[in-house]
Amino acid sequence: MRFPTASSPFIHGGNAVDRVMLQVLVALVPGTLAMFWYFGWGVFYNMLICTAVAVAAEAAVLRIRGRPVATTLRDLSVVVTAWLLALALPPLTPWWLPALGTLFAVVVAKHLFGGLGQNPFNPAMAGYVLLIISFPTQMTHWIAPSVLAETTLGPIESLQHILTGRLPPGLTWDALASATPLDAMRTQLLLNRTVEEIRASPLWGDFGGRGWEWIGNWYLLGGLWLVWRRVADWRIPASFLAALIAVSAVFYLADPGTHPFPAFHVFSGGALLGAFFIATDPVSAASTPRGRLIYGAGIGLLTFVIRSWGGYPDGVAFAVLIMNMAAPAIDYFTRPRTYGHRAPGDSAP
Repeated sequence: MRFPTASSPFIHGGNAVDRVMLQVLVALVPGTLAMFWYFGWGVFYNMLICTAVAVAAEAAVLRIRGRPVATTLRDLSVVVTAWLLALALPPLTPWWLPALGTLFAVVVAKHLFGGLGQNPFNPAMAGYVLLIISFPTQMTHWIAPSVLAETTLGPIESLQHILTGRLPPGLTWDALASATPLDAMRTQLLLNRTVEEIRASPLWGDFGGRGWEWIGNWYLLGGLWLVWRRVADWRIPASFLAALIAVSAVFYLADPGTHPFPAFHVFSGGALLGAFFIATDPVSAASTPRGRLIYGAGIGLLTFVIRSWGGYPDGVAFAVLIMNMAAPAIDYFTRPRTYGHRAPGDSAP
């Protein structure tokens, strides 16, 4: 008589990839709606292009590799990648930029390394870094948030500009463009202006740029919900933000005229989006409890270094990719001790 056998795990925790990814998408909704409120229809079109290209690329690569297409697409991981990349792009980016970045993220950064669970780098940030390095001019063309903009584009005008690059008659790009808070602060400091003089402009809110800080608040709300649901480990965002605040506080206390208040770094750029939704990627992040604290702190420190002395105003994407490379070594040196065995670095008895 033959008896059925089964391999471990014999008790399932009830969690699944599609359930986790769905919760991440739900947590992104508040920040996405805030982005749409302040930056208009371009945010929606970026998400539409990135999602369509990501699903098509994922299906094509899976078919080429002989893997099940429908089952893999249902796990929603590629939709999360597309959504994160779309939120990092300027709202009126030409259509081919989100398409190119998404193709690179899915085909190269994900499937070239084996697919979901095998990629050493966060795919969305890999696609973003490719675009910011290759097309810096287009990737810095941000428009003013709605609370500051004198002119806004409707859905038809936004789509026309994204597809053709043309604006409505009588309207120029200079009437729409605006520097991000990080870029504005960096540029003005290079002109030997003090932080107090820079923040005297009505473009600034309590901590960051007007509109931008509210977007950060909604990302924070969604991220805290992920932590509460135990989808994201609290150690990575906590150490990320703690390190970013600590190092920026040191420089702020040393010279407040040339270094903004630490909260500026938290509520400007991609700090909160990166802390809760990007750095916490379970595949490319460190996996041990102590390792996650080191991993998150490293991202926070590198973000401040790149913002202060690097060539790009916001360093979150670069910091994440650098720490992705360090994650295996961090896990090796922080892995929990196995009973009866020496931990790495312990001296022999």
